[in-house]
Amino acid sequence: MITLYRALLAATLVSAGGAAIAPTVITRAHRDQEQQQPVIQRVLDETYEKYRTLKEGKNADYIPALAKVNPDLFGITLVTADGKVYTAGDVSTQVSIQSISKVFTMAKVIEEQGPEQIEKTIGVDATGMRFNSIVSIEFSQKSLGGPEMNSLVNPGAIATTSMVKGSSATQIWNSILSYYSDFAGRPLTVLEDVYKSEAETNQRNQAIGALMYAYGYIKANPAQATDIYTRQCSVGVNAKDLAIMAATLANGGKNPVTTKQVLTPDNVPYVLAVMATAGLYDDTGKWLYHTGLPAKSGVGGGIIAVAPGKFGVAVVSPPLDDAGNSVRAQKAIREIVARLHANPYEVRPRAVASTGSR
Repeated sequence: MITLYRALLAATLVSAGGAAIAPTVITRAHRDQEQQQPVIQRVLDETYEKYRTLKEGKNADYIPALAKVNPDLFGITLVTADGKVYTAGDVSTQVSIQSISKVFTMAKVIEEQGPEQIEKTIGVDATGMRFNSIVSIEFSQKSLGGPEMNSLVNPGAIATTSMVKGSSATQIWNSILSYYSDFAGRPLTVLEDVYKSEAETNQRNQAIGALMYAYGYIKANPAQATDIYTRQCSVGVNAKDLAIMAATLANGGKNPVTTKQVLTPDNVPYVLAVMATAGLYDDTGKWLYHTGLPAKSGVGGGIIAVAPGKFGVAVVSPPLDDAGNSVRAQKAIREIVARLHANPYEVRPRAVASTGSR
């Protein structure tokens, strides 16, 4: 970022004996930050107003509790890598985290066991199939080059949950919930009505867990892994929680609000890479095409996106499209990314100095 560059330049000038110049450079950097703050808030406010009355999509109804969530709920939060928080709309009402949870369980396993363990046990390739596909398990099983799944689709996510260390189901669950809470910067809890509703209707995930166990992706107790996975999807979060979680990834694994180092900086790129290739189910390619940002959606209506080194942004809006992604959240984040020029692929040609005639 320009601000970071100027700060580093200031430090360089001081060390090189340029003390008289350094204070001016630092002042300019601070001024740039101050000038950017109202721009971010204005973009969020205008984006919120633009999409506030949008009625496209519908709530997920295969989980009965999700069908009952207010479809008009709409909140936006952006948290910068230095901890500034910007909001618009309803950012306090909780929804279930659903598949966004997969990102942070994957991060936990990577932190505990290293990135190679995820790659060789589950895989890191996009399946190109629905998030709850059983066919993708069969294709992965027959692959000659190793597992061809990832931790952000249900088969890989249930297997990833089974990899979290702990001597009992309670210990594993408490470890997962504590880790999520560190990312969010506050104690999170399960929405029990959502958990009950999911547990009563998750027969497909139970079958997926059993098949993953049969093929050796899950080493023991697939029923326990599926239940813990169901519970993690039922954790309650709001737009502000999700944005802080995303900003923690944007800030090299350090929560920019609490300043707690949650994930080792070296492990952050592995998490973001899988988000970039598989974060929005089978519409991930379309998302990356328009934003360039790693992201993750959940059928509870939330989407997070990460601009590395800059910010994390989250939107909560329950109505989904056919792929299972919030319609309003996609449109809002795309608008914010475009207006803040946060797409990392959006670059301008560098000026070439004239060398004169030869």
